[in-house]
Amino acid sequence: MNFRPRHTEEPEINLIPFIDVLLVILIFLMLTTTYSKFTELQLRLPVADAEAQRDYPKEVIVAVSADGRYIVNKEPVSGRSVDALSFALSGVAKAGKETVVIISADAAAAHQSVITVMEAARRAGLTQITFATQSSAQAGAK
Repeated sequence: MNFRPRHTEEPEINLIPFIDVLLVILIFLMLTTTYSKFTELQLRLPVADAEAQRDYPKEVIVAVSADGRYIVNKEPVSGRSVDALSFALSGVAKAGKETVVIISADAAAAHQSVITVMEAARRAGLTQITFATQSSAQAGAK
């Protein structure tokens, strides 16, 4: 029996090839990954140029004044309720469900007044709604 202690060499880990492989992987990931900056909401704000006012049978123009009065196709609406406005919209919608409701609201009009027009259009069965705007050149001239 051999009771002499053996001198074993501890294995040595060579880190240079390991680092080389990691650097190659890092370079590969850097080249193949696209870094883009994401915002919470990406919005494209509309640009509006007002056209000359047209008189098409498929359009109903609803004007909302600053004090909340309504005018449907140049005819004042008696009352400010959703029902009165819905009745007026039903009367002038010649094209039926294909009629486009154009809301032309004063800049100082209450938000509720515009929502009332939208609700009245929904009750009248009119689903196509748009908003009239003016160009910045016209706004500056006034």
